[in-house]
Amino acid sequence: MSKNFYLTTTLPYVNADPHIGFALEIVQADIIARWRSLLGDEVFFNTGVDEHGLKIYRKAQEAGVDTQEYVDEYAARFQKLKEKLNLYPGLHFIRTTDSHHKSAAQEFWHRCAKNGDIEKKFYKTKYCVGCELEKTDSELVNGRCPTHPNLEIEVREEENYFFKFSKYRESLLKLYKDNPTLVAPDFRFNEIKAFVERGLEDFSISRLASKMPWGVPVPGDETQVMYVWFDALINYISTLGWPEDITNFEKFWGTKERPNAIQMAGKDQIRQQAAMWQAMLMSAGLPPTKQIVIHGFINVGGQKMSKSLGNVIDPLIIVDEYGADALRYYLARHINPFEDSDFTMEKFKETYNADLANGLGNLAARIMALAEMHLPAPISRPEPKGFPSEYADALDTYGYNRALDFVWGQIQELDQKITDTKPFKTVKEDPEKGRAQIAELAIGLYAIARMLNPFMPEANTLIKGAVLANKKPANLFPRKE
Repeated sequence: MSKNFYLTTTLPYVNADPHIGFALEIVQADIIARWRSLLGDEVFFNTGVDEHGLKIYRKAQEAGVDTQEYVDEYAARFQKLKEKLNLYPGLHFIRTTDSHHKSAAQEFWHRCAKNGDIEKKFYKTKYCVGCELEKTDSELVNGRCPTHPNLEIEVREEENYFFKFSKYRESLLKLYKDNPTLVAPDFRFNEIKAFVERGLEDFSISRLASKMPWGVPVPGDETQVMYVWFDALINYISTLGWPEDITNFEKFWGTKERPNAIQMAGKDQIRQQAAMWQAMLMSAGLPPTKQIVIHGFINVGGQKMSKSLGNVIDPLIIVDEYGADALRYYLARHINPFEDSDFTMEKFKETYNADLANGLGNLAARIMALAEMHLPAPISRPEPKGFPSEYADALDTYGYNRALDFVWGQIQELDQKITDTKPFKTVKEDPEKGRAQIAELAIGLYAIARMLNPFMPEANTLIKGAVLANKKPANLFPRKE
């Protein structure tokens, strides 16, 4: 039975080019979007860019360009990912500078204020510009943010609006108790539970426009603009047409009785996604998220990616040389879905040659060369019903690597079948038996290609097309020396 399925990534800041860390998140989300579409669901898949905040304002100033001009240029670079990474055709791309998003953020503010959850007060705090978050002393290591150790912690003193986060401790704990699968994996869920149990502090949701004018204006107070986190999180619902299009909103985001939204985010955003955003939704009288899936970081050669270290990996360069399917495959199978993982170009190239050039690509070429030569006509359309449970269960629980382990097990079995049955020899001695063996291999190859759909859409299309046309495909994955 077809379902409505909503999935969103976080929105990366447009203060730098896309790196492989965001490519990981968008590819993981794309795999799930394609999987659910394959099952017949109506999918709304959202991503985009976060264009407000102090980091972006300062970067534009450093570059000596208008801030809107600056974000337009970088937003275009992120939009290129849709084509380069072969993302889901129906992908929605939202920018937080969109006029509708701004009006939705202001309406959301009105609702929270009406509920008594926004107040103006003077404060002094330590602040990490990299995280765009206030920091307590206990969160700092040697006086610096552990996520952005290269940035100085700033001390802020000003009068801003605050969201009464502290009010929602018990409500959040009840939400977590009532929804035991709200955050995946479990160890990340335990982290946010512990964070909330320790007690919550109200957080600032505005900045003085005189100091940082780049943001959504606070309704009724032209001296303030919304703090980046408050406005950015609202994109998850503004992209659905909220607040005007309630039908579309409830269709995909869900209702309080039946939440429907899946969010994907990195481990550095669990507080914002699983606590701050959920409290904001409660304040505005809106349904919670159904599930938040948290992934780890990609390290490079054992170190965190950093411009200063010169080890930032550009996913678009990899795609230009190896193709989108190759990068998608590696991120899905060889990067842990939930833990931190290491990436090196040496390991990537080694895996490409072993798994794709010598593995999948070679198998498809061998089978279809036999089929083209010996089968009088293409096999009848071999569309099996459903998917193997081991494969489906892995995808339903975000086990991308386990799903591909299963597929590659099928590839090895098919390869072994060629070795054992020797159809290239049998077809000469007993043509009828040999042709039956080759047809069986082609059907098996088609089944493999079908399971590659969410992961490697181009290989899926080319291999299935070759089987149905009874033609040897072009070299899918040329070996790299």
